[in-house]
Amino acid sequence: MDSESLKEILRLHLLWVYEDPAGKQADLYRANLADAILTDANLHNAILNGANLTGMDLNGANLTGADLRNAILTGANLIGAILTDADLWGANLSGANLDGAHLVGADLRYANLSGANLTGANLREAYLYRANLTGANLTGADLTGAKNLSDVILRDKNELNLVG
Repeated sequence: MDSESLKEILRLHLLWVYEDPAGKQADLYRANLADAILTDANLHNAILNGANLTGMDLNGANLTGADLRNAILTGANLIGAILTDADLWGANLSGANLDGAHLVGADLRYANLSGANLTGANLREAYLYRANLTGANLTGADLTGAKNLSDVILRDKNELNLVG
């Protein structure tokens, strides 16, 4: 997708977020946005199902309620991103940087977070059934009330380091 088309989609989406009748929800289903820079973008409730977001810079982005099912976020920069109630079912976040990200109530069932940096991330009430956390850094992460924590995939049971 070219940058001008993406800018227009984001412009219309922002209008939609603020309930302007001229706005339109961003539908980036299966879009290839690899390596795009969307620092601090407002993608609240955007449709990114199956999108290729490999290496994308979403530092500080608002992805509250976004549909990121089966999205590819390998190596993405999500430092401080807001992913509250986002649907990340089956998403590939391997090697992603989620330092300080807000994932409260996020659906991370079957997500691949292997090698991800979740230092200081807020995962309160997140759904983690069969999430792959092999090699993930969870130092200082808040998993209070996280669902299905006993069903996450780890190399060994001692790998889940919550000390921080």
